[in-house]
Amino acid sequence: MTFPTSVNAALRLQLALDNPDCHIEDAIKLVLSEPQLAARTVALANSAAYNSSDTPITNARAAVMRVGYRALQTLVAGLVVRQFGSRIVDPAIRAKAEQLWQHTAHVAALAQVLARRVTFVNPDTAMFAAIMHEVGGFYLLSRADEFPGLLEEDPEKWSELCEEVVSREVLKKLAVPEPVRTAIEGLRGAWISMPPSTLLDTLVLANQFSPVHSPLSAPPKELPSHEDSVLDFVLDGETLASILKESADEVKSMSAALLV
Repeated sequence: MTFPTSVNAALRLQLALDNPDCHIEDAIKLVLSEPQLAARTVALANSAAYNSSDTPITNARAAVMRVGYRALQTLVAGLVVRQFGSRIVDPAIRAKAEQLWQHTAHVAALAQVLARRVTFVNPDTAMFAAIMHEVGGFYLLSRADEFPGLLEEDPEKWSELCEEVVSREVLKKLAVPEPVRTAIEGLRGAWISMPPSTLLDTLVLANQFSPVHSPLSAPPKELPSHEDSVLDFVLDGETLASILKESADEVKSMSAALLV
């Protein structure tokens, strides 16, 4: 299993950030070694989510200091999954990769908000897990040009290949922490616990309410009304609407760093 050079550079930073002894200077050097990552780190630091003082950041060192390791780890994850699709030539496959990223971004924003307000798991971990939850699909799309007809397979078989075979191997290769891998691998056919309280619950709910569905899975059923949803037992309709709006605002505020 081979990754693009830019992904390998991001992985070096990912592994460094996972080390509790990682010094801030080492992280800054690794960010500066990848120009695209440096630019996106500055963009993230200047987004509404991190620039409450309205004071612009103009360099990577200050950007890393402002956003912190957790946000930087999420940014690296976003860069990794985007880079898998950077070399796709076929327009139809590129469109699928773009839709998959839009789906991923919305699930990530929803996961972060749901973690803060419903499941009370670590919001940064929830966002990181959500960005990585379709990484197997991104990897397969990046290789689809080499295997004509791969996307014409039965959707259910394709989904199973993504989730149960490729995702597992890619997540291991990317050194994704075991608790996050376990939650992602448990998504297929998962049931939500009551009350929702785990990382897996967070991912299931975020996928359920994402306004953009994954192009690599069967078309979604009509979004359940609040009365038919498991959230009806946890949240009132007004709070749910607030969560959906907050997550939409989160996607917009971080678009400069994660969606371009």
